[in-house]
Amino acid sequence: MSTGSDHDDAAAELEAAHERVRELEQSLELDEADLDAVADAYESVATVLDRWEERATDWDDFEGYVEFRNDISETLESVPEDVPESEAFLEADGHVKTSGVTGSLKTRDFEAAREALAPAREYAETREELADARSRHREAYRAARDRLNELEDRIDDLERLVRLGEADLDAPIEELREPIERYNDGVADDFAAFRQDASAREFLSFVATAAEYPLVEFRRPPTELLEYVRERPAGEHSVPDLVEYADYSPSKLSHYVDDANLLKRRVATNRTYLDGLSADPLFVEWPPAEAETLRFQAEELVSLVDRFADEETVAALRAVRELTRRKEYERLQTAAVARSELEDDERTRIENGTVESELEVAREERERLDEAISSYEPA
Repeated sequence: MSTGSDHDDAAAELEAAHERVRELEQSLELDEADLDAVADAYESVATVLDRWEERATDWDDFEGYVEFRNDISETLESVPEDVPESEAFLEADGHVKTSGVTGSLKTRDFEAAREALAPAREYAETREELADARSRHREAYRAARDRLNELEDRIDDLERLVRLGEADLDAPIEELREPIERYNDGVADDFAAFRQDASAREFLSFVATAAEYPLVEFRRPPTELLEYVRERPAGEHSVPDLVEYADYSPSKLSHYVDDANLLKRRVATNRTYLDGLSADPLFVEWPPAEAETLRFQAEELVSLVDRFADEETVAALRAVRELTRRKEYERLQTAAVARSELEDDERTRIENGTVESELEVAREERERLDEAISSYEPA
């Protein structure tokens, strides 16, 4: 992960971008409505000059000259009379008129027209510069917000390492591990027996119910499969039997179900899902979660596991739930996480004070970013 030194300038860049916009706005000689008017007028006239210069300076292309004059006249008529630097537009127009049908415009006439437009062009350049500065300000603001989010994650990680570094690594974590392993082993065996012996209708209905529990990560059965086992007689067979039947030929399968082709469509196409159903979502992970999370998870699991597991497994799960109410649970849980998750290099960084130092730097940068984001938000 990036260190604070990689991004120390995020707050400073935001402040600088804000100040640049403020300086440009304060240096404006016109209000922005007038600035837009003169800049728009300049860009319109400059576009006409660029578009027609080649034809209007061609001695043999009188039609091109006429079309140019029509275009430039219409463009100038659209410019408000009170536009700033209005004289510049009149002067530019004068440079690109001929004295009669025998006259001809030269490249130098267009150059003179552009030179006459210089005062208006300066306003157009100012507007572009201001627009660019505002764009950079918005980009700097987004970058600062992104960096702040990154810092929040980094601080969370560093604070976690600090907590783990304070763990009692000699704590008797077996007091947590043994009940959890006893429950996990029991529910694995009971779930396997449930899958083997229960009807597909009962088994998949259980899975569908379990999928509604937020802390139990079963995936709901596909709708057509669930409807099939609930509504058709084939749902009275177990899931392993249905999976086996799906490999039979239609003639052989007709001895077991009333619609061989329908079974193949519903079961064979969902075989990967069925083969993947295991007790894993019912396990309590190691190292265990914090007390409140594990307690909520265990309460959900009890209401589910009680539907198919034997009494010993349910009792083991209740024992796991009771662990979360013990005063020493937090100490044991933190020790379990530290022993399971801390890498050697992380232990070294904790012991030599690097983590604390990095955390202090990250918090200081976060404070600067918070202040900059609050103070320099784009308009």
